[in-house]
Amino acid sequence: MKKIMILLVVLIAVSCKTTEKKQNGKLNVVTTTTMITDLVKNIGGDKIEINGLMGAGVDPHLYKASEGDVSKLFNADIVIYNGLHLEGKLEEVFEKMQHQNKKTIVISDVIDKKNLIGSELFASNYDPHIWFDITNWTKMTSYVADKLAQIDVENASFYKENAKIYLEKLEELNKQVATKINELPQEKRILVTAHDAFNYFGRQHKFNVVGLQGLSTATEAGVQDVQKLAKFIIDKKVKAIFVESSVPKRTIEALQAAVKSKNQEVVIGGTLYSDALGSAGTIEGTYIGMYNANVNTIVNALK
Repeated sequence: MKKIMILLVVLIAVSCKTTEKKQNGKLNVVTTTTMITDLVKNIGGDKIEINGLMGAGVDPHLYKASEGDVSKLFNADIVIYNGLHLEGKLEEVFEKMQHQNKKTIVISDVIDKKNLIGSELFASNYDPHIWFDITNWTKMTSYVADKLAQIDVENASFYKENAKIYLEKLEELNKQVATKINELPQEKRILVTAHDAFNYFGRQHKFNVVGLQGLSTATEAGVQDVQKLAKFIIDKKVKAIFVESSVPKRTIEALQAAVKSKNQEVVIGGTLYSDALGSAGTIEGTYIGMYNANVNTIVNALK
């Protein structure tokens, strides 16, 4: 009830307020995850004012909108989000926005359902971590550029040209990643992480991916889950396991301890960026930098 009241207050305020676009000639765009914020920056450049709700290390599965966030969302000209229930606790806000005919771009809409990884254990029935397949990201780049061009016709060519440049960078990323991963024999391509965020990565690059938690970090791993995965690591002679920047490392440390209790060793190979990019202003704070950093960490640890 409290959240609904907040939304109503915001809606009334919005109806009485001039949008940012009218004030400075730029689209006021609000994005959710850091990956989407980086994508939109590459396409929108200086033609948009962008507000990213989530920062480095923020878990979108658990993210709750503050009153200030709700205000940003309803004051935006466009809201761009992942969908597939990745931002699960924002679903109610998104539904309210659609009822108010607010412009939204759901980047997962461009991916054909047959190319999504299904999951009966997740709210959307699909794995929402779609950005880890670079092919998906290229489709989403073109999709966002087309949508922005339709909404802001005056700057359409600008968005499409920026998208073209970014797509060329993604093509180069794909080549770099393939070269690095080819250093790792197929039998060593077993990726054990804190939660199931890397299934699209695994499908593209032929890794056997195993997450200690499920697709959502809201699901806690139990003792049996830890023991079962510890046995898997020992049986498969997995050299390294990985923590994630947006997930507390205690679960992976518990897994390492479980392996050690059976008189075996597995090292923590490093930290992977899963549901959020690195800190703003760093190489890892971009999608391309994050992807390269993850691949280098994985391959170097598993060799």
